[in-house]
Amino acid sequence: MMSNSRLLWSSMTVTAALMLGACSEPSNEAANTNADTPAAGTAGKTIRIATEGAYPPFNYTNADGSLAGFDIDVANALCEQMQAKCEIVAQDWDGIIPGLLAQKYDAVIAGMSITAERQEKVDFSEPYFANTMVWLTDTKGSFDPKSIKNLTLGGQRSTTPGAYLQDNYEGKDGNTVQLYDNYDNAYLDLKSGRSDAVLAEKVSAKSWLADNSEGFGIVGDEIDNDDNIAIAVRKGDALKEDFNKALSEIRSNGELARLEQQNFGQ
Repeated sequence: MMSNSRLLWSSMTVTAALMLGACSEPSNEAANTNADTPAAGTAGKTIRIATEGAYPPFNYTNADGSLAGFDIDVANALCEQMQAKCEIVAQDWDGIIPGLLAQKYDAVIAGMSITAERQEKVDFSEPYFANTMVWLTDTKGSFDPKSIKNLTLGGQRSTTPGAYLQDNYEGKDGNTVQLYDNYDNAYLDLKSGRSDAVLAEKVSAKSWLADNSEGFGIVGDEIDNDDNIAIAVRKGDALKEDFNKALSEIRSNGELARLEQQNFGQ
């Protein structure tokens, strides 16, 4: 038989062990955590996102002023995944990164390519689309992408095709590069004969050709310049990882592929 003091010590030891076991048991909340749970910082939050609104089929402005296109669909899908409210605004391309740095909005989803120059100013999410470039020209003309000399070449300012044109053709072999505020103006000069060819992203070129196929077409092979499109946020912003997590989810559940098909076709 135990003495009263030893009995008391034994009871205290058992009680302590039970309490320790209870503390070690994972809570139901932790056990139920999964990949679909939004980041704590985004649930219920309003995220202000900028897009250009003049770069179909990635983003464009409807007659009623509403924004549409692949970028807008991706933005809405990401905000739904993060259980956040999307507020999407239009911003001219040249001012889109300055506006982000000035905190006019929280992110840019605008068909923006990852470049070393931009990475000095902003952080990028994981890519959500990969581009290639193509030449658009009058199919009745003599444009040969393997022999570009004494021609006027069009593109959009502050884009990867625009930079490619400047690096490879400006002032070389008698060529002149003409860059525009947007692709609509580049295509207008192509149609009017003021330029010989336009270098554009493939999906943008195909979108324009859907309504302008007569007499115009893509000439030559696609140019793969490792052009990856991603979401831009301010340096060090935790929103980057929130977007990365949501991107992973809509990629794995097939939603991103569905939006590509919806906006770009095959």
